[in-house]
Amino acid sequence: MGWELEPRGEASRKANLAAPVIAVFGALVTGAILFTFLGHNGLSAVYEIFIAPLTNTYRWQDLLVKAAPLAIIATGLAIGFRANVWNIGAEGQYILGGLGGTWVALQTLDMTGGWILPAMILMGMIWGAAYAAVPAILKTKLGVNEILSSLMLNYVAIQLLYYLMRAPWKDPMAFGFPQTAMFTSDQTLPMMASGTLIHLGVPIAAAIALTAWGVMTRTIVGFQVRSVGASPKAARFAGFSASSTVWLALLVGGGLAGLAGILEASGPFGQMVPQFPTGYGYTAIIVAFLGRLNPLGILIASFVLALTYVGGENAQTAIGLPNAAAGVFQALMLFFLLGFDILASYRLKRTAPKPSPTANTSGVTPVEAEGARA
Repeated sequence: MGWELEPRGEASRKANLAAPVIAVFGALVTGAILFTFLGHNGLSAVYEIFIAPLTNTYRWQDLLVKAAPLAIIATGLAIGFRANVWNIGAEGQYILGGLGGTWVALQTLDMTGGWILPAMILMGMIWGAAYAAVPAILKTKLGVNEILSSLMLNYVAIQLLYYLMRAPWKDPMAFGFPQTAMFTSDQTLPMMASGTLIHLGVPIAAAIALTAWGVMTRTIVGFQVRSVGASPKAARFAGFSASSTVWLALLVGGGLAGLAGILEASGPFGQMVPQFPTGYGYTAIIVAFLGRLNPLGILIASFVLALTYVGGENAQTAIGLPNAAAGVFQALMLFFLLGFDILASYRLKRTAPKPSPTANTSGVTPVEAEGARA
């Protein structure tokens, strides 16, 4: 007796919308139980991570600032995932975007003008898209799986960052610390209001998500992406090129990851440092799926995942949770989300054991059968 997965057909709209809610709830319950077994107060862990930041006005600002890069990166990734182009290299593209904008900043330290910040943003997007072009070339020209190539390029980007911080771009006035010079006022994002943490990147993230939603649902480009992802053969008959869709998905994803990178460098960081990689590129994958690959859903999901970052800091100081607590809750959300999606699309079916083709049911031994034939 065994088990196998039997397709249910297309999952219902209600199941599709319920999946993120169930995933978050399942992560909260499981996380509370897990941390209780590890010797912590599980209910306090859930409260400090997911509730306490919502009751603090200052933390609300921090939540929006951390949700912005997640929403920008996840929006780009969702476009690719819709086309079955699996860009796992957003972390590296995020780093390259930050480096591209930093290069412009270092060249213009002695200059002033309102053109400098837009030039930094543009260069960040170009560097991020150019880095995503590497797996695009490998995919379309050599058939290399974009999951592996984009993922491995993340580590190359990290090592490039470390090299630049310790040699060519190191600030000689930084007392030996591996970091660049601080950006000037013309190179940093303006705040939305004095005395707040909310910078220009927050409304930019919302505008990008809304624009992406319009493009994906109301334009021929969005229809092309969805068609190639749903049925490559049908898309080919409709005149849509799979190769051009791969390029589009990876360049858009890389460009938006690069944009998030330079917005972080010119916003919360105010310079480039070795601690710049924050895992946003990986967390954005969870955001994209938790938002059901819908840019509007991604805005909500990015806020939920931002809670794990801000709340994780709270939990460290309040109840002594380890730094990895936020990552545990993020992983649990993805686990429950994927598990529910499988159960929504398939049902477990019990199967009877299949008889062995060599089974002997006659009661005659092989030796006796051979003698009878002789």
